[in-house]
Parts: sequence; structure tokens; C-alpha cells
Amino acid sequence: MTSPSVPFERAVTVGVDFGTLSGRAVVVRVADGAELADAVHPYRHGAVERELPATGAALPPDWALQVPADWLEVLRTAVPKAVAASGVDPRDVIGIATDFTACTVLPTLEDGTPLCELPELADRPHAYPKLWKHHAAQAHADRINRVAEERGETWLARYGGRISSEWEFAKALQLLEEDPEIYARTRYWIEAADWIVWQLCGTYVRNACTAGYKGIRQDGQYPSREYLAALNPEFAGFVEEKLEHPIGELGARAGGLTAQAAAWTGLPAGIAVAVGNVDAHVTPPAANALEPGQMVAIMGTSTCHVMVSDQLGEVPGMCGVVDGGIVAGRWGYEAGQSGVGDIFGWFVETCVPPAYHEQGAARGIGVHALLTELAAAQEIGEHGLVALDWHSGNRSVLVDHELSAVVVGQTLATRPEHTYRALLEATAFGTRTIIEAFEAAGVPVAELVVAGGLLKNALLMQIYADVCNRPLSVIASEQGPALGSAIHAAVAAGAHPDVPTAAAAMGKVERARYRPDPDRAAAYDALYAEYRLLHDHFGRGGNDVLHRLHAIRVAALSRKEVR
Repeated sequence: MTSPSVPFERAVTVGVDFGTLSGRAVVVRVADGAELADAVHPYRHGAVERELPATGAALPPDWALQVPADWLEVLRTAVPKAVAASGVDPRDVIGIATDFTACTVLPTLEDGTPLCELPELADRPHAYPKLWKHHAAQAHADRINRVAEERGETWLARYGGRISSEWEFAKALQLLEEDPEIYARTRYWIEAADWIVWQLCGTYVRNACTAGYKGIRQDGQYPSREYLAALNPEFAGFVEEKLEHPIGELGARAGGLTAQAAAWTGLPAGIAVAVGNVDAHVTPPAANALEPGQMVAIMGTSTCHVMVSDQLGEVPGMCGVVDGGIVAGRWGYEAGQSGVGDIFGWFVETCVPPAYHEQGAARGIGVHALLTELAAAQEIGEHGLVALDWHSGNRSVLVDHELSAVVVGQTLATRPEHTYRALLEATAFGTRTIIEAFEAAGVPVAELVVAGGLLKNALLMQIYADVCNRPLSVIASEQGPALGSAIHAAVAAGAHPDVPTAAAAMGKVERARYRPDPDRAAAYDALYAEYRLLHDHFGRGGNDVLHRLHAIRVAALSRKEVR
């Protein structure tokens, strides 16, 4: 039940989605999920990938950091702006919930102060939060996997046989070995998803989602001291010294909004603050996709593939399977692709001639829209290309962020729209590879549900339906993660008894918006067969050239930095 002072039909919640480059807030009515208003606030520092904000010092290759003050600005700016735009009385807001990119993780003091905010540490890269796409810990992840295999660690299978360089342990091991002073000063190695909740309610609660998927917590336990010591003797106490903390279930109340956070947001002090969550995993309730076989692809800069199931399976290359990782009482699965929208954005920014930009401007459309139009006019296979979507490495099913992209078949007749379509198709082939891995492991995928900004591209959506040969449903919201957070806030506030009930009332989806065409699906089967040949040749040891090129690049950049 809602607070006695707020009638159910008037009660609203606020969901805040912290993405890679910005945060967005949405105000949602708990009775029916109506989105009354939203607001977006870009991070001032964005994704810090080239130089430290404090000093301008160059960052090494594959680094990606963020600045915690940018996240607080979202609370101070986007939340009150959304509430004002909604026209609701702030006293009718009964709860707030947040979601975050993961694994975005930071070192803090006992009181939660980020180490990068200490003046004497502002020039130390390891004092900053490491964004999810920080891939400089790949060597540490490789050792984590090798030692786990040698020791026969049973938890490894729950992560598809590979722990990612994006996750908590690899990044922490990198911290220990590259800046032991910062590691020693770290009291909490904390997910940004939990840190922001701490700032809202004054209580540090570790959420079940990130603890399970990114923190290697299975069956109530983390990896043992003995295993950690085998990685590095100084790492043996990592769990109990810096990681372990009480776990909060998804949709539970972490605490009440503090007076300070109430002043930031303009919301009533004491309202429910929900336990934190991950942007991908909070989205299935927003799409009312909580039944087995419904795989939700949250497509933005990257893509996360998540789904619930009533059975436990071991899927090679998945990011993890966690009991209660998406909704209580069911197994939650995760897989993903490290680059999707980022790939399309990179191509438009760096590979498209000025004439295309001029043509788009003359017609009053963007370059993406122009290339999509030109790509849509092509027959399947007309471009003669096949690409590997590894511009940001491979998250699933190879779990290797030192891989890089490949485009095969280019000639002097190849135009930008040809390559653009090949890249669209490559990301769809990557998703099909993930689906096939799930089904081969006995975890069926009957429906693909898409959320995220890329669902606006109708050509891309139809390509996915044809390549995967499945009906493709779309979430009926432009703010899927933020809506999902608002749903969890409604549960934390007592407006709905549990997440499935809240999802049924507040979630939005358009079923089978795109259906596969048999002829197009058959044509794509031929291209996908070539993709899989390249995928296995370059990704499974057939040819290690991509790793060698990565090593050459890193060495060259290191020499350049020394000079």
C-alpha cells in the first residue's frame, strides 16, 4: 500500500537511469505506468578515455573512467526538472529508484568518499571510477580464468567459463598490482549502482544483481581466500576487506531519502529508496518480459541480453546466471555485446566522407538516417561484405576484449552505405550467436524483445528479426531502464506487492512488432555462415593475429608516451 497521505491513483515514483554519457529521470504513475515527464542531463566529463580531468595527463590504452560528481548533478538537475515538467505535486512522489551501467566500480573511504575526490589523489587514474568499458584489465581477467580452471573452481561455469575484464575482480586485481597504495587506501570497492543509493538514503546496501553478475557471488558465497591468494597473496583478503556487505533483494527498500538528497532532488524526505540495480536487468519488468524464453536486448552504445528462466543451465560465454538476478524466484541470465551503437557512431564520425554529411544537411536529416535509407535500398548480400562486430572487443560468447573488428570483402566499388549495412548486420549476427549458445545449452529463446535507443531504427530492427528468425517485440517506452527503476520504486514503496505484479500494471510492450520474412531469413543464413567462419577463425584460436595486433598497438603507444 502507498502512504495513507497519497491516494493510489495519484501516487507516482521517479526512476533514474545512469547511462554511459548521461543520466535521465522519468516520473511514472504507479497505477498504470503512465510516463508523465522525463529529463536528461549529460555528464560534464562524459566517459573519460583520453586524459585525466584534474591534470590532463594521458590515459593508457583501453582505459575508461568517470567522475562521481557528474552523477550527483543528475540528481540535482534531471530529477527536479522531470518532476516540474510532470506537473505533479512533489508530495505525491512515494519512492525513487536508480539503475546504473555495470560494471562501473569505484574505490571509496569508509564514509563513501570516492578516492578521486581527495586532493592528493586527483592525479591518480586508479582513484577514479572505472567505467564498464574499461578494458585494460584483460590480462588480469585472463589470469583469473586460468587459475580458476586449474583449481577446478565450480563457480566458473555459472559465468560461461570466462570472467570478464569489465567486472569487479579483474579491475580490483589491476588496481592492486598497478597502484597498491590506492588499493590499500580503499575501504570499499563499490559498484556505482550501490554508491548512488548510498548517497540517496545514507545506507550502503549491496544489490543482488551486481553482486551476482559482476561480483562472482553464487549460492551465497564469493571466491575463497585460497583462490584469491593463488592470484596474488596480497589479494587474499579482498572479499572480506573491501567487497563483502549485506545484500539487498531487487525491489526492496534500501532506506528513506535523506534530508540532503531531498534538497538535491526536491522530493519529500523519507520516501522509499529502492535497492540499486543494473540498467539492463531493470528493463525486463519495464517491457513486461518476465516469462521464460523472453530475451530482452537493451540496445544502446552496447547491448545487454537478459532473460529469466525457471531452469539452471550452463551457457558457454554467457556473462552469468544468478538466482534472483532479475526477479526473485527465477534464474536470471545475462549475455551481451560490448559495442553496438558505439560502432555505428564511430563509423559515421570517422569513416563517412563530407559529401554525405552535406547531402544529409541539405535534406534536413542526419547522416545515420541518410545511411540507413541508402542501406535499406540494398538487397541482402549486395554489398559483398561480412564484418565482425568486435570494435570494442567481444563480451559474449568469446569474452575477450583484446579482439578487434574485421571487415571482409571490400573493393573499390564499396561505398559507405555498404559498410554501414554490413556493420548493422554484424551486430545482428552477434546476437544470433548468443541466442544459439543459449539454445545449445538447453535454455530456449522464443521471443526477442528490444529496448533502448536503437529500436528507433526500423531497418535495424527488421534485420534483427530476419537474422535471428524470430518475432521481435519492442518496449513501448523510450526510457526503458528508467521506467524499470520506477517500477522497482513502486514495489519498494509498497504500492505493488512484488516486481511481477508491478510490471503487469506498469510495463509496456508491443508484441511481434517485426516478424521475420522467410526469404530474407534464408538469405541471411548464408551470410551468417560466413560470419561464424570468421568468428571462430579469429576468435577461437584459428589465427591469433588480432591479439598480436593489439600487443603491437599497446607497445607502440607506450613508446610514444615515453617520448
